[in-house]
Amino acid sequence: MLWLKALHIVFVVTWFAGLFYLPRLYVYDVETDQPAVRAQLQIMQRRLLMITHLGAALALGFGLATLLWFLMHDIGYLRQPWLHAKLALVAGLLAYHGYLVRLKNQLAAGSCGRSSRWLRVFNEIPGVLLIGIVLLVVVKP
Repeated sequence: MLWLKALHIVFVVTWFAGLFYLPRLYVYDVETDQPAVRAQLQIMQRRLLMITHLGAALALGFGLATLLWFLMHDIGYLRQPWLHAKLALVAGLLAYHGYLVRLKNQLAAGSCGRSSRWLRVFNEIPGVLLIGIVLLVVVKP
């Protein structure tokens, strides 16, 4: 079980690296007026998004495996309110991740209507979710 938990944490870190940095690349994309810079940023966005997808998939896979391990040893584990809250915040992360894909596609098509200021604020969402998830998992209120 500790191996599952450790691998879950490793891939959560990988996932969050992308969730934190992709919007920053989007800010640079929106702010540049140089086609060559925009093309390079969009290559970086595509590559980082692939790593982010991989981190998310493995974090979710090892997270589910860890959850199943706990359920096999204590069915009451699933009745804990902190776990429900954590899973709700993880669902929020998945929605955020999905919106990052949408923004990347809009930027590639030249149809993103979001300002760099909006993207900077949007970039704070995963940090807030991370704080909530960590507090729930560690404190288990």
